[in-house]
Amino acid sequence: MIKEIWNNRKLIFKLAKNDFKTRYAGSYLGIVWAFVQPIITIIVYWFVFEYGLSAGAQLSRNGIEIPFVLWLSAGLVPWFFFSEALSSATNALIEYNYLVKKVVFKIEVLPVVKVLSSSFVHVFFVLFVLILYSCYGYFPDVYTVQVFYYSFCMFMMVLAFSYTTCAVVVFFRDLSHIIGIFLQVGVWATPIMWNFSIIHNPVLEFIFKLNPMFYIVQGYREALIEKNWFWQSALGQTAYFWILTIVLFAFGKMMFNRLKPHFADVL
Repeated sequence: MIKEIWNNRKLIFKLAKNDFKTRYAGSYLGIVWAFVQPIITIIVYWFVFEYGLSAGAQLSRNGIEIPFVLWLSAGLVPWFFFSEALSSATNALIEYNYLVKKVVFKIEVLPVVKVLSSSFVHVFFVLFVLILYSCYGYFPDVYTVQVFYYSFCMFMMVLAFSYTTCAVVVFFRDLSHIIGIFLQVGVWATPIMWNFSIIHNPVLEFIFKLNPMFYIVQGYREALIEKNWFWQSALGQTAYFWILTIVLFAFGKMMFNRLKPHFADVL
């Protein structure tokens, strides 16, 4: 699979760029909409939790002395990418059904195209977060480089998930709605808008840490706020994350290859 991606890298990038452009074609503001909605979401959550629920004061009581908007954005930005990329990649084969029916086209690259297309917006928001942090006096340093590592982790995890979901959704269209519900629940099951330190039950802590996005969100905050290297505080979580990602890749590729001969018939 790695060889296929490398050999088709120019085609993948071209398709991803076209996918990103055509997604907002026809609207007056064009690709601006890709950035407006997440920014408004951050502002709304920040206002509600900071002033309505006094989340900033709760952070202070837990020893986290940082503006709440910075703490919140470090969790929301990776979730935006995960949510958008997974939803988009799940429907890759359905959206590009005309390519699936072409015998000579390597359809294995389509999930990569969708995840890469979502990455363009994510790069912008990483830069947005760095600028936002700088405005509050938290300037990028050597630890900030880890943001790109965690973004790569998330890219690989979403891709691993999507090989299973994009293959199954061809035959079971309800899966896209199930994933939508899963993402609605997942944003609250991940410590994005609430502080993980409030949990004092070891069993619940273990269950929450099984969520791979826990590793990503905590990693962003480790890099931007707490200034720790990932091998210093989360070595076990790092091993778990990559083992899970490899298993998902193996299972996803097996499912994809098994269902691949029937894609053209159903689509």
